[in-house]
Amino acid sequence: MDQSVAIQETLAEGEYCIIALQGVLCEGDSRQSRLLGLVRHRPKQGGQEHALFLYTHRRMAITGDDVSLDQIVPVSRDFTLEEVSPDGELYILGSDVTVQLDTAELSLVFLLPFGSHTRMFLQEVAKACPGFDPATPDPEFLWLSGYRCTRPEFEPPTPFGWNSPPGTAPRFAGIGGGASDFDDSRSDKRGLLVDPSSCAQDTPDSLLTRQNKSKSEITDMVRSSTIMVSDKAHILSMQKFGLRDTIVKSRLMQKEEDYTYIQNFRFFVGTYNVNGQSPKEGLRPWLSHGIPAPDVYCVGFQELDLSKEAFFFHDTPKEEEWFKAVSEGLHPDAKYAKVKLVRLVGIMLLLYVKQEHAAHISEVEAETVGTGIMGRMGNKGGVAIRFQFHNTSICVVNSHLAAHTEEYERRNQDYKDICSRMQFCQIDPGLPPLTISKHDVILWLGDLNYRIEELDVETVKNLIEEKDFQTLYAYDQLKTQMATKAVFEGFIEGKLTFQPTYKYDTGSDDWDTSEKCRAPAWCDRVLWKGKNITQLSYQSHMGLKTSDHKPVSSVFDIGVKVVNEERYRKTLEEIIRSLDKMENANIPSVSLSKREFCFQNVKYMQLQVQSFTIHNGQVPCQFEFINKPDEKSYCKQWLNANPSRGFLLPDSAVEIELELFVNKTTATKLNSGEDKIEDILVLHLDRGKDYFLSVSGNYLPSCFGSPIHTLCYMREPILELPLETIRELTLMPLQTEDDGVQLENPLGIPKELWMMVDYLYQNAIQQEDLFQQPGLRSEFEHIRDCLDTGMIESLSASNHSVAEALLLFLESLPEPVICYSTYHNCLECSGNYTASKQVISTLPTFHQNVFNYLMAFLRELLKKSAKNHLDENILASVFGGLLLRNPAGHQKPDMAEKKKAQEFIHLFLCNSP
Repeated sequence: MDQSVAIQETLAEGEYCIIALQGVLCEGDSRQSRLLGLVRHRPKQGGQEHALFLYTHRRMAITGDDVSLDQIVPVSRDFTLEEVSPDGELYILGSDVTVQLDTAELSLVFLLPFGSHTRMFLQEVAKACPGFDPATPDPEFLWLSGYRCTRPEFEPPTPFGWNSPPGTAPRFAGIGGGASDFDDSRSDKRGLLVDPSSCAQDTPDSLLTRQNKSKSEITDMVRSSTIMVSDKAHILSMQKFGLRDTIVKSRLMQKEEDYTYIQNFRFFVGTYNVNGQSPKEGLRPWLSHGIPAPDVYCVGFQELDLSKEAFFFHDTPKEEEWFKAVSEGLHPDAKYAKVKLVRLVGIMLLLYVKQEHAAHISEVEAETVGTGIMGRMGNKGGVAIRFQFHNTSICVVNSHLAAHTEEYERRNQDYKDICSRMQFCQIDPGLPPLTISKHDVILWLGDLNYRIEELDVETVKNLIEEKDFQTLYAYDQLKTQMATKAVFEGFIEGKLTFQPTYKYDTGSDDWDTSEKCRAPAWCDRVLWKGKNITQLSYQSHMGLKTSDHKPVSSVFDIGVKVVNEERYRKTLEEIIRSLDKMENANIPSVSLSKREFCFQNVKYMQLQVQSFTIHNGQVPCQFEFINKPDEKSYCKQWLNANPSRGFLLPDSAVEIELELFVNKTTATKLNSGEDKIEDILVLHLDRGKDYFLSVSGNYLPSCFGSPIHTLCYMREPILELPLETIRELTLMPLQTEDDGVQLENPLGIPKELWMMVDYLYQNAIQQEDLFQQPGLRSEFEHIRDCLDTGMIESLSASNHSVAEALLLFLESLPEPVICYSTYHNCLECSGNYTASKQVISTLPTFHQNVFNYLMAFLRELLKKSAKNHLDENILASVFGGLLLRNPAGHQKPDMAEKKKAQEFIHLFLCNSP
């Protein structure tokens, strides 16, 4: 997620957030999450000035109201940002980066996540440093005086302290202190500035260089930019390399078997749903008892924190507690280094390796995907870490899928969403992102939540008592779904020889005795995909009683591709010799299997995909879709080409998918006819010609994306109206009673809104987790069609799907229920019910009606809170940001606005009209 968008919303006009990065501020024993943004300002007298803006945030920074400005650090002449090595810690490639920020006034230490984004962030900061040129005037930073921080207000710095005396330079290459010759330097994979003379040059000889270092020299080796054979994929994808080196990389990958051999490494994979508990017992019985010391640990948790604060916000103290417990529980016969920690609300994944493998870990990236309500909330979803181990790419996924026995289709959808949305940046930003499937080895662990079906609770318990797991396994939902290839196609799971790991009374080995009396199930699983993988064990650990789940572990021997240096040298020499013969090749040329694409009957939030194939001729080529003149993107917002750029060897081919998806951003103009499903794509060949692709189609108008007043004047379903009528009504300006302009017989509220609310009132008034658990995508499409055709009598969907459709409807409104013009008035009177009612009375009649109707419905839900477990705070949090939206393009200074918006809605939930 690009969090610079959230920062940009807090900035004054004319100031720009170049790049943002989430890190951890280290102050003594304290660790606090911070969002760092590099902000640029262009003074009227010319030039440019930069500052680092530090923000606190209580969740993933999606919009400006998720962040609060904590501190500003001007990038002045005395500004330095350098990497430091914590005392006594082994540096491991792929681990988090510790950097120290120094100015004349302060010194701060940050822990930044390893990966391509951190590298880009450090490079941008380096370029922003003003340098030592005495002819350049000192930055004044007067523009910063207009910002309010939670720490002491900014004072323009004096130019003291930037010219450090000789001998005081940091131990390692740093950023700042006049790095004006950055373009003449090269950046290693961690964003450090390195003396160009110490780097290997772009020659065949340099590609052959390989250093053999002792373990004691690992730190210096990794910090240098010397190329290692085991890291060839990184070095061949650096931006400095051109077409020739891209060809070398591709050919090396094709001939990988010629210069690698398989070596087994021991992997421990563990998963534990801790039910929101803190560690109460040591984890060694799970992590290290009775096994040799693993080479790699992959440890996943679910339900780390079940509090509402963790659900709606980001921070939780449980992360540190369980991280410490795992670190103390690792095998005592080896020393391990943490490579990565990634967490999404309560889903956390930790990766450790033995110290001696540090030099062979590279290209570490971590990502998260939330699959909760509206595809955002992280109470369900997945986290993943991918990395290169020697010459093998590995992806580890930890997921927590939808709960409840009957929701297996929702679990299937969660799995597919994680697979499609989990994308990892590559070191070369010009290359398309990697998906989970694009790895040699995939290890998937977690609380997958698949249950045992068709058997009553007592039968399940009797089979467990008899240890007849084979009979019980026949009724396992995951087994059934995998057999039909609905999920985890190509994955393997070991034989289940242990009893189900869910659900127990906490603190015991007794099955659930609560009122719900959940049936036992194998919720917690480990699966794998790839070659040269042997499972050595697969078991639960009954001795741990902290949670209502039991932890599960699996130990694998995984064959990893290790480079034989001599054979690598010979293979590379052969490739380079063959390339020399191609140096004077002809202009590249390709053929396309298709150039015209027609997308028929496009619907709101329903993906359509068409594909074509690029066949290459005899010359290697790079292709890319390029922008047309005066356009900001190569295609319209509703279209995407995947991949949009790439490389082709001679006589090879690649399939390109054109993905068309209409959402809230693009629907309104398609409804009104201001936009159409029409576009021209330009496919450009490097050193070659351009090819033109035509995209056309038709969009089926929808109530989603239509204004409230437009829908009120549509007495007939939208799909039964002429396109010209839909166009006129959609473009009709928002009317108020004072305008004196009334069309004939409008409805009081949109009929589509009434259909959804009435359905929920009739069927879901006592539904547990309403507006908190997502629905099924297939059911949303059915609901949308019923609303757009008026066939409400055929509506058949789960309560959760209808509830999510209602939220999506409110989100798609181009003018929110509480109009943009009254937004700030609402915030100002959020503590006063009388004043708040007065603001609502100023809304256009249709908007008033919708607001009052929704509030009445939500108050009815709250009357059944004993059954549905809803409260005013949950509903105010869910609906506050949908009914009360900040005007587009306006500044969002801090989280206080979001809180006020929730307080405003809260008033109407607690008070009857």
